[in-house]
Amino acid sequence: MSWLVSLIVLSALIFFHELGHYLAARLMGVYVEVFSIGFGNKLASFRAWNTEWKIAMIPLGGYVKMKGQDDSDPSAISYDNDSYNSKTPMQRIFILLAGPAANFILAFVLYFFIALGGPNILSPVIGEVVKDSPAFAAGLESNDTIRSINAVEISTWKEMAEIISTSEGTLSLEIQRDGFIEHKMLTPELSETQNMYGETIQRKMIGISSAGVSHKLELGFSDTFSYAAEQTVFASTLIFTGVKKLILGEVPAKELGGVISIVKLTSDATDAGWMSVLFFAALISVNLGVLNLLPIPALDGGHIMFNLYEFISRRVPSEAVIIKLTIAGWVVLFSLMGLGLYNDINRLIG
Repeated sequence: MSWLVSLIVLSALIFFHELGHYLAARLMGVYVEVFSIGFGNKLASFRAWNTEWKIAMIPLGGYVKMKGQDDSDPSAISYDNDSYNSKTPMQRIFILLAGPAANFILAFVLYFFIALGGPNILSPVIGEVVKDSPAFAAGLESNDTIRSINAVEISTWKEMAEIISTSEGTLSLEIQRDGFIEHKMLTPELSETQNMYGETIQRKMIGISSAGVSHKLELGFSDTFSYAAEQTVFASTLIFTGVKKLILGEVPAKELGGVISIVKLTSDATDAGWMSVLFFAALISVNLGVLNLLPIPALDGGHIMFNLYEFISRRVPSEAVIIKLTIAGWVVLFSLMGLGLYNDINRLIG
């Protein structure tokens, strides 16, 4: 059941991405021939609003086929009034940006509903204390709750970690232990740790781990908008940074995942509850938006690149160049998909 939910979630995210392209194209007066979820042979289809809507066999993406635009045949060009090619570069860029924009908007909406439901967040409750660490020397113990640092009230583990990592000098901690309040003094030390990208970094820490205790984040109605915006920006920054590090070689290629990883992680999130599914769906939605903006000719970002060139230079790129770059783009895209699939299989075997 969880794997079925994974495929439904992935298909829904692809649907919203393509729906963004579809609505923008119709707004610009472009005739949309096909709206497809998946590639390959069609499993089911119907016709509405003068467009064929279909579900195809391979659920690894989707596409909107507009009149005069075909990635499989870049030379198939039409200059009729209702074709993609007859529009100005900025109108075409608007159509291309609408897909990723739909993913960012969907992520915001998902985070908004998460906020309304009261997301769980880690409480500042200590799990283990590292021997001979500043926390150990100060007498902190397991199950202590950190209530404030330097008179600044603490309600989440994240707040506590941020204050410690950016601190200067000695800290005054107010802790709760067995219903009593105690005060402790300690000085954080620079220690080696790994960030979310698997890189070894230096960070100020006091030598404690979380007990895994969580509580619901209570938000007012107006705060839900701020939460949704912050989470969308955070997820976007996270993925943009991850892609940059992958390109620059700062993150090893073995960290790249493919569709199997996406399905498996969504499946795991399903087992953990619907709130986890919404969190992961929002993250994948942002992921789709970011990756489609990469300047690879087979993706939206590549087409935006061609149209920006036409807008700036006032001339259309040569057909030969477009075909060669498009083929190269497909090679890069399939290579990345192949690498992600290879890594997924290795993880499953491992």
